[in-house]
Amino acid sequence: MGWSRPCTKHESRHIGKLIAIAMNTETGFSLDRDGIHRCQKNRDPYLLIDHVEKVVPGVSADGYLDLKDDMWFFPVHWVGDPNMPGLLQIESLVQMAALTLLTLPSYAGGVVYLTEVSKAKFYRKIVPGDRLTLETVLVSFRRGIGKCTGQGSVLGEKACKAEFGIVLPSVVSEYTNAKAKRN
Repeated sequence: MGWSRPCTKHESRHIGKLIAIAMNTETGFSLDRDGIHRCQKNRDPYLLIDHVEKVVPGVSADGYLDLKDDMWFFPVHWVGDPNMPGLLQIESLVQMAALTLLTLPSYAGGVVYLTEVSKAKFYRKIVPGDRLTLETVLVSFRRGIGKCTGQGSVLGEKACKAEFGIVLPSVVSEYTNAKAKRN
């Protein structure tokens, strides 16, 4: 997978670094749990990704979550019919997509917030023992605001998908502070 976004080098002062790193890591790399912890701030029980099989910084991130019987939400969602709540499925996608930015050196260890979700669909239950495979793409990124798509599947069967927005507050504040200084 290569860098395919036209004119992105002009989107922000950070984007040049993003393009250079993405092009140099076109084949991507993997992250284990320790690597995930180094890049982002979510921790158990709210960390909803176990392994990143391939992240291409600034482009995409794919990995999985193994759903264990003792996960905190199964006893309450639902008694006698445990399954992963839809909003936590979306959160898994968001956490994976956030790594497309948080694996860039200038953003590592930062905070990414979810700003919007659209076109969310849920196709099947995700139950204890399943492996939720996550595939995400950073569609656009400008001035700290990103648009992403993601899809989750279990054993090759589509389980969920969504489009969503994310924000890096540290980058947005650079632009708002600069604007305030000009005024």
